[in-house]
Amino acid sequence: MSTVITAYKDAPTRTVDAGGVTYAYRELGPEGGIPVVFFVHLAATLDNWDPRIIDPIAAEHHVIAFDNRGVGASTGRVPDSIEAMADDAYTFVKALGLDKIDIFSFSLGGMIAQALVVKHPELVRKLVLTGTGPAGGKDIDKVAGITYYDILRATLTRSDPKEFLFFNRNATGKPAARAFVNRLKERTADRDAEMKVTAFQTQLKAIKRWGRSAPADLSMITQPTLIANGDNDRMVPSVLSEDLHRRIKDSELVIYPDSGHGGIFQYHEQFAPVAVEFLAR
Repeated sequence: MSTVITAYKDAPTRTVDAGGVTYAYRELGPEGGIPVVFFVHLAATLDNWDPRIIDPIAAEHHVIAFDNRGVGASTGRVPDSIEAMADDAYTFVKALGLDKIDIFSFSLGGMIAQALVVKHPELVRKLVLTGTGPAGGKDIDKVAGITYYDILRATLTRSDPKEFLFFNRNATGKPAARAFVNRLKERTADRDAEMKVTAFQTQLKAIKRWGRSAPADLSMITQPTLIANGDNDRMVPSVLSEDLHRRIKDSELVIYPDSGHGGIFQYHEQFAPVAVEFLAR
């Protein structure tokens, strides 16, 4: 009997080949039951998941995090549409032989998750959408401008862009940002490949297209859905979480005060149990 890995920093990186792409992924937590597949954010690789979110979920669930096509250690090129990214995610999930999954998604990952659920509703049992918004969502097409501005601000202050993009620049947000960035460094061995600049730019292009596309019919999403964000998300405006909540029947909404795009990371002590309880129901 192999010991169950419950800490994300200890999960070995594996690969699976499908559709001409080698996908890099990590899995942890007890086998059996419906796995929770994590869909990561813009410019992020496997190393960008907060262990304080992923570890509590992995204590009770089989968790799988992956690099989509062209991201991190996965081969191929990043597609320029969210829908194509969803197709790749579907290819990856099926390559692992999975017929039913729960999805935990953040930001860009939440857009990919929505596109996947609309196209393959039978695959998904439950959906967690955090820091994200719907196709055609107001001001999503401005993400690129905000992102480049904050990368510049971060470069000038020699800090991580996520400190600006994910957190408020105030007395609460700044320490929360530093704590989050430090948690991402807890894994020291077997780190993922860096995100390529061209891949990042293509992701931004896809997000802009998503923001400018026709709204999807979210009444098609009948899965139990948990939506969460901070109340001051500059990247994907917080009103879009409320918009998702209104349009996805019986969904639940959690908005954290005095926090931004990374509200779930700032409030990980409160949010992780909420996510665990939702998935266990």
